[in-house]
Amino acid sequence: MLLLVTGASGVGKSTVRTLVSGTLAPVVESVELAHVLPLRAAPTKMWRQQAAEQAVRRAVELQTAGRHLLLSSDPVPAAEIVAAPSAPQLDGIAVCLLDASPEAQTARLTARGDDPSVLHHHHAFAEWMRKAATDPLHMPEVITTNGWDQMRWDRLERAADSWRVTTIDTSELSPAQVAEAVSTWCRASIDGDIPTIHVTHL
Repeated sequence: MLLLVTGASGVGKSTVRTLVSGTLAPVVESVELAHVLPLRAAPTKMWRQQAAEQAVRRAVELQTAGRHLLLSSDPVPAAEIVAAPSAPQLDGIAVCLLDASPEAQTARLTARGDDPSVLHHHHAFAEWMRKAATDPLHMPEVITTNGWDQMRWDRLERAADSWRVTTIDTSELSPAQVAEAVSTWCRASIDGDIPTIHVTHL
């Protein structure tokens, strides 16, 4: 199974991967995109989607040994995992969206030194991810325009009826509390207590 923990910048993806990786190992291998596809220049949408495919392939390798892959630290929309060429080989895709209020997101990005002139772009992407969490067909051009031509976007319409994304609001949670919530979600997903997304070859 592939466990995707995603979200916009400033919601805590990188921190949570660092905190949970040890507690979930060795059953779960934790990675970010640069671990599965080296980044040689500034990241692009096409690179992100190609890296998502490599993450899917790694998850397929792990599941043959009864293990799972946790992909976090990057703003990977669930739709990019579903549309990845090798996605039908996965036993399932579990998705957790880490979210934060615009105020909390602004405070975190400001604290880490991000350019304040681009904060509105981060807010807009966070809002898009909130809506895409319930509707995989929400403004698909955000990810399809200038994307990788091997992606199977036609799967999104078929997946709409069974779309499942868990959302955790991190606005007022400490990193330890977010990590605990994500660890609980990971284990519940693996145990089958949370519905997952399944991709067919059709």
